[in-house]
Amino acid sequence: MARATRVLGATSLVGASLALWLYLDNRALRAALDTRAAAPTAAAPTPAAPAPAPSPWAPRTVAPVAHTTAAPAPALPEPSAESETRSRMERRARRTDEFAAMFGRLDGESEAEYRARILPMITAGLMVPRMRVDEQRKIAQDKAHVTPEQSARLDQAFDKVYGDVLDYTNKAIADGQLSPYERNVSGWLEFAGGLGGILHDADGQIGKILDPSQIRAMSDSGFEWGEYLGVKAPWEKLTPPPARATH
Repeated sequence: MARATRVLGATSLVGASLALWLYLDNRALRAALDTRAAAPTAAAPTPAAPAPAPSPWAPRTVAPVAHTTAAPAPALPEPSAESETRSRMERRARRTDEFAAMFGRLDGESEAEYRARILPMITAGLMVPRMRVDEQRKIAQDKAHVTPEQSARLDQAFDKVYGDVLDYTNKAIADGQLSPYERNVSGWLEFAGGLGGILHDADGQIGKILDPSQIRAMSDSGFEWGEYLGVKAPWEKLTPPPARATH
């Protein structure tokens, strides 16, 4: 398959983690903008009651014209670049703590308790993407005239790929390369590179089952094997992360 397919699949897990991270950070940003937009403004004056109509028999008087100068509306001071940077850093640190509280092990939490807390979230999050890639694969295989026998052989080959992905990911979690307790971008990128090697081996397995014209037809339809494998991998079977180290 194309190199872009391997890169897409290799970054699927990293992308899912970053998506959750960005969701939390974006939620905080929206809250900050809403707070700024809701800054207090000067209250509008209450309209005075209309004056009674003058009597036609009363003598006419000419009232002096009052000249007033409108005061400028109060304005909030513009935040400095340093304060904006400091606020972003504080939000990022706060998101780190929230991510750790959500996906890390709680104090005294067992592996079984962790799974009971996290698995429903993972399953719900992957349900729609898995339905989508299943439908995409069906459409692509129909266009490529993939036989039911070939499709079954692909599923058997993918079982080994999934096992390799889980073993590799569990080791990265145990070693701290993938940790819910800290931002480790270099570790994520290193993990993605190793995952790309596993998916490269999957390319070879696919090439033994489908002929080049079928692979090309599926690719031309917009289907990506890397995306499919990244979403369909049984992430629910991952070993829970270790408890946070105490200093």
